[in-house]
Amino acid sequence: MGRLDGRVAIVTGAGQGVGRGVARRYAREGAAVVVADINTETGTAVAAEITDELGARAIFVPTDILRQDQVEGMVQRAAAEFGALHVLVNNAYVAGGFGRFEHKPDGDLELAFRGGPLHTWWAMRAAFPHMKAQQWGRIINLVSLNGINAHKYSADYNAAKEAIRAITRTAAVEWGRHNILCNCIAPAAASPAYVAFATAAPDNAKEMLRSNPLGRMGDPEHDIGGVALFLASEDSDYVTGNPIFASGGTQVNGVQWDPPMPE
Repeated sequence: MGRLDGRVAIVTGAGQGVGRGVARRYAREGAAVVVADINTETGTAVAAEITDELGARAIFVPTDILRQDQVEGMVQRAAAEFGALHVLVNNAYVAGGFGRFEHKPDGDLELAFRGGPLHTWWAMRAAFPHMKAQQWGRIINLVSLNGINAHKYSADYNAAKEAIRAITRTAAVEWGRHNILCNCIAPAAASPAYVAFATAAPDNAKEMLRSNPLGRMGDPEHDIGGVALFLASEDSDYVTGNPIFASGGTQVNGVQWDPPMPE
């Protein structure tokens, strides 16, 4: 018997990286999973992995998180397809590239907030009636050590991720009376974003690994998915409003990432 038997979960950005890892971990534990992603090829592939390889229930729902109608439609599709919604994982994000603070255009900040806290807000608000009606829900939002440690050259992304942390904490306080628990995960994972960073700044990537007490980047399914499983299961019945660092201890040393950046 799986720890999520009978549960229905949405995972956004589940076509790759951390989202894929969480979706697969949930499926292994018995959840029916909505794989929400803008990329039809990867989203369809992950849903097929879950059904064919893992023998679990899954559907792919194409979702552009910059569009409110699609975010709300994702939630309604989950409830219609599986009859309930128990777990919402807001993992997807859209943000601009690296740039020095003084050179960042306003559009980068606007994009980061629309691709981060705003779509998280939409999804949480759409999920609330379903979770309130059953007096049980788990909302897990992905935040970032970039924001917590103020990493360089991503001020827009950092601000957006910190806004998600504030939204999560506020919802935890307001929705606790409905047994809707809201928490964050700040991961350090071998995701496509990390691979791109390590390729651009290999020396800095090695320095960060040396500073990690566990000496490695997290595996999206085993390491990050394991924390997400805890927060989605009844094991976390008394845990809400928390940022959980799934980072191998990286947050303790706080070594900056420092990709090459022109003046």
